Amino acid sequence: MSTRPPERVGLAAGPLNVPSTRRKVTDVAHTPTADIVLPCLDEAEALPWVLGQVQRGWRAIVVDNGSTDGSAAIAAGLGATVVREPRRGFGAACQAGLLAATAEFVCFCDCDASLDPALLAAFVREVAEGSADLVLGRRRPVRASAWPLHARAGNLALARMIRRRTGFSLRDLGPLRAMRREAVLALELADRRSGYPLEMVVRAADAGWRVTEHDVPYMPRAGRSKVTGTWRGTWHAVRDMRAVLAAPASSAGVRAEPGVSAASSAPTVPAQAAQAAGPAAAEGAAVGRP
Repeated sequence: MSTRPPERVGLAAGPLNVPSTRRKVTDVAHTPTADIVLPCLDEAEALPWVLGQVQRGWRAIVVDNGSTDGSAAIAAGLGATVVREPRRGFGAACQAGLLAATAEFVCFCDCDASLDPALLAAFVREVAEGSADLVLGRRRPVRASAWPLHARAGNLALARMIRRRTGFSLRDLGPLRAMRREAVLALELADRRSGYPLEMVVRAADAGWRVTEHDVPYMPRAGRSKVTGTWRGTWHAVRDMRAVLAAPASSAGVRAEPGVSAASSAPTVPAQAAQAAGPAAAEGAAVGRP
């Protein structure tokens, strides 16, 4: 079984001034324990590297979403907790992993080796210290091939739609994220496909969460995308995101910080405002997840 290709293992500091992904957090004593959810569909090539980057003491929950390349067996052999979710869909896999998590803090990360799970330790510390309720990674491609121009353009369109709907000045709907487990469960996320990451941000806004965003290096993924790599995946992403942005504001969830009312947060824009972006913008946004 092949391991992570050497060209993707480390990143030299360049114009983006990002740290090498070889560096793992060693200050374990000051990093709370967390569960990391890794939705997985045929990621046998990437799994050894991804699981090797998980913070020491954390539990990796690999959610097998119908893989046929032996991903589940590889993950189990590398010490991960394997959850099988037969319902196809990115959101279904994420939710299954969330329900299997037991730690106070939970993280999400793609399982295709495009993002470094080791970076999540700093995200969790930020949530634990009370500086934020949801921390997102803004993807910064290390080379053009990591994120094609059309995908970046679509992501910018999605970011504008998120600002209209939530008031958050986000620049990316990054899949690398950290939060408190009980708080995200209280959001009662309903999407089970491509709209899941977007719905989490939208409902977090409705619940008055504080959301922060940090640049993270984004590497060429291993294998082919399950979303923009296929016509069917792109079409599903368009439909799912339209539905999330058009839904009425949710009353589910509470401010993640105990004792603070959601009413004290900045007001959000009604959901109907997102519809003004139009179908073309929604279709462009769908390519934001490579």
